[in-house]
Amino acid sequence: MASVGHACPAPMKPTSNGVFQGDSPLDFALPLAILQICLVILLTRGLAFILRPLRQPRVIAEITGGILLGPSALGRNPKSLRQTGKKALGIAIAGISLPFALGIGSSFLLRETISKGVDSRSFLVFMGVALSITAFPVLARILAELKLLTADVGRMAMSAAAVNDVAAWILLALAVALSGSGQSSLVPVWVFLSGCVFVICLTLLVPPTFKWMARQCHEGEPVEETYVCATLAAVLAAGFITDAIGIHAMFGAFVVGVLVPKEGPFASALVEKVEDLVSGIFLPLYFVSSGLKTNIATIQGLQSWGLLALVILTACLGKIVGTFVVSLSFKVPLREALALGILMNTKGLVELIVLNIGKDRKVLNDQVFAIMVLMAVVTTFMTTPLVMAVYKPARRARVADYKHRTVERKNSKAQFRILACFHSARNIPSTINLLEALRGIQKSEGLCVYALHLMELSERSSAILMVHKARRNGLPFWNRGRQSNPNHIVVAFEAFQQLSRVSVRPMTAISSMSDMHEDICTTAESKRAAIIILPFHKHQRLDGSLETTRSDFRWVNQRVLKHAPCSVGILIDRGLGGTTQVSASNVSYTITVLFFGGRDDREALACGARMAEHPGISFIVIRFLLAADTIGNTVSVDMAGNASMDEEVLSEFKLKTSHRDGSVRYEERLVRNTTETIAVIREVSRCNLLLVGRMPDGELALALSTRSDCPELGPVGSLLTSLEFSTASVLVIQQYSDRVSMNLASELEEDSPDKGSDLSN
Repeated sequence: MASVGHACPAPMKPTSNGVFQGDSPLDFALPLAILQICLVILLTRGLAFILRPLRQPRVIAEITGGILLGPSALGRNPKSLRQTGKKALGIAIAGISLPFALGIGSSFLLRETISKGVDSRSFLVFMGVALSITAFPVLARILAELKLLTADVGRMAMSAAAVNDVAAWILLALAVALSGSGQSSLVPVWVFLSGCVFVICLTLLVPPTFKWMARQCHEGEPVEETYVCATLAAVLAAGFITDAIGIHAMFGAFVVGVLVPKEGPFASALVEKVEDLVSGIFLPLYFVSSGLKTNIATIQGLQSWGLLALVILTACLGKIVGTFVVSLSFKVPLREALALGILMNTKGLVELIVLNIGKDRKVLNDQVFAIMVLMAVVTTFMTTPLVMAVYKPARRARVADYKHRTVERKNSKAQFRILACFHSARNIPSTINLLEALRGIQKSEGLCVYALHLMELSERSSAILMVHKARRNGLPFWNRGRQSNPNHIVVAFEAFQQLSRVSVRPMTAISSMSDMHEDICTTAESKRAAIIILPFHKHQRLDGSLETTRSDFRWVNQRVLKHAPCSVGILIDRGLGGTTQVSASNVSYTITVLFFGGRDDREALACGARMAEHPGISFIVIRFLLAADTIGNTVSVDMAGNASMDEEVLSEFKLKTSHRDGSVRYEERLVRNTTETIAVIREVSRCNLLLVGRMPDGELALALSTRSDCPELGPVGSLLTSLEFSTASVLVIQQYSDRVSMNLASELEEDSPDKGSDLSN
């Protein structure tokens, strides 16, 4: 008997050639999936709206929608460029035209060797597009890493790349139109004209709709989920339409993306909802899928490898030379022109989209596809090292009138400027309470605070967009009231400014952890800060012990200590003033200075003296002296110069505070050894805040130095990180010196992450 079997249906192809070439979009996987998703969203949202008066949960609408779409009912039926200057436009045109021409030229050679039999029109256009693309997102990331995003060369590169990106999508649409399997030569014309009509219609209809949505979304209020879903549905619908026309679905999505508002709470909510899913899952999957399609084994023999070298050379020659020559004609300096050419040679996502479409349309065979993918990888890989080699921005000139680089100063009436750095909202209450203490007497012009939010430059596109908002001179940018999202950190500092009548300017710096210290030091110098306040790399747990927040912050602090243009304070936060901001009238702190002697201790005393002016602060100075009967039994240190300065500073301090009964106290403690020193520290540490110098002088401090396991804190500061010694917050201070001591450089070098030290500290 003959067995009766059922033939398996043929697998669906992903995309169609378009209705103009006789294909139904519903017979292909991607447009069918898009249509189904759009239909599900429209039906379930519509049912949810209808059932809302009946107070039915959304799940009822979704189940009902599934029933209607299933075999019971419907399932029975079968299934930024206007601001681009002339210079950037000229660079973009040169960066497209010459590589496109060279790509067409190389296509003839490839067709005669390893790509015989393919349609000549489609192949030459795909090759031209593939070689003329500049990857805008990848370029932005490279520029941000190199801190060139706001430099002249970076802004020109970004503007030219934006023009290039749009042109690449238009050329891609043309290439897809030409790669169809239709017989009529008029089909590509109809596809192209339909695409133009589609773009015009979207340009007229979409912006007003999105602007209306944006007006419905207000600062500080959550964005309705309906608006986000409608936007995503519009993206899918546009993709379906362009696929039906005969252009790839990605083109429709790209056009909608260009027209979506880039500012305001609606744009922020949209990015927040979509970014992690797209950047964290979909993009890596797409890149990996491209890698899986790339079979390097197909590149065999001297001829194939020679063609690979030729394609790489052609790509580099077209982009770099074309951009370089045109840049020089616009009087761009030689090094900047060369750097621009190298930057414009970056490839990325759009390049892979072009290559994948070409492979799906049978325009590129496996060997050509592998050659082109390797070309994209090589050209992008070489960008960063070549730019670093040819372009080195001029160092910022030193600020001429930067006089007050320390807290200790002769003119006590001069404005006191602080650069207060923080990583997250966890650092805010104690930082603000410390600034309130440093405010001293109530003089509105006396204290100016620059609050610098340190953010790591991540792979997220939103981080790149934030960096792109930086000021033209490349410094960290101001947080102004017109921000697209309400920033509770900025609000906290603005409240402190209003309550305490202190000039506070919130700022944000976004950079990689390896060079975050450069932003801190550059900002401190440009703002002529007297001291930089940094948070310690550990935070307090509920049991009072300190837990590492992130080890990278430790290396940032160490580099700032090494390169700072002013004094530096590291705040070990144990909840100074609690978890909320304390108003000036409610301040009630006891602050203690542990004074051993030396430059850093004098700076700590100067900070304390300023705090002692605050009416809500009790101030104690504990001076450690070596008992007379032990002198000569310890290591001898030549400190005559520092000792005389210590005596002078202490005498002046006692004279100035002699009229303050009760609120200021000065004590001298005689100790014979390290054990007695530690006992005194433990005794006097029952306070709210301890001020210590990072590297105190004298035999006592030298004896304590053997216990230091955090070189950035010094011997006393490191000792106070232990819960058994103190539960108070600690501010460890290093006074600015014209040159960093060899001691500091060697200590930090020995403890640097490159030396393989333990990161658990």
